[in-house]
Amino acid sequence: MIAAGGAIQVLMIVVFLIIAVVGIYYGNKAAKQRRLDLLALSGRLGLSFSQGHDMNHDEEFGHFELFSRGFGRSAYNTLSGEIVIGGVGGHPMRVKMGDYKYKTRQGSGKNRRTVTHRFSYCIVMLPWVGMPGVLIRKEGFFDKVGAAFGFDDIDFESSEFSKKYFVKSPNKKLAYDICHPRMIEWLLETEPSVVDMERGRLCMTEGARVWKVERFEYTLGWVDRFIEQWPEFVVKDLEEGKIV
Repeated sequence: MIAAGGAIQVLMIVVFLIIAVVGIYYGNKAAKQRRLDLLALSGRLGLSFSQGHDMNHDEEFGHFELFSRGFGRSAYNTLSGEIVIGGVGGHPMRVKMGDYKYKTRQGSGKNRRTVTHRFSYCIVMLPWVGMPGVLIRKEGFFDKVGAAFGFDDIDFESSEFSKKYFVKSPNKKLAYDICHPRMIEWLLETEPSVVDMERGRLCMTEGARVWKVERFEYTLGWVDRFIEQWPEFVVKDLEEGKIV
């Protein structure tokens, strides 16, 4: 006969296995529904959809730090194709967005384990390959510490914006021209987490969570509105290669 303690242990194992199986079932069901919803979204936007894993994503976009973290990196649930951005005269631009994952090893010894990180992203290929980089993101604790040691970001007339956002660019004039007073007001209203422009590409992601499907369409609309507010002289100078 099984002792009372042993019976309780067996019961706990059975309950754990049932919970695990139920979790896997509903997890797979949610993942399948997400793929169907993304496929429907791709149809509405005129984009292609692939649920497969793109192991070469980091080779093309590794200049964005988030895509070069850890190992086992791949993009999946990918929507790609061309969209029209009104802010650049209605020219189509290539877009790639979807989910991304990478792995890290944490802990040590017997407690060492592999952790999988997943997040969603949206990348729009701008028509100005030589455009200087501009980073706009929420300011964090280490930014404040860095400022105390002289590693400061770009400050603006809006003290609220300067306190809330970290802005960096090798071309400060371009950053000031893009972040004009109306743009600053709009950024404070919409509160983007990260706007990272490098090598003529604009990437938006928090790098820490998977978006709901509707967030992808919202983000594309946000990017359209963001670029639409750039001064005409900035767009003209970028087109003529005058900004480096």
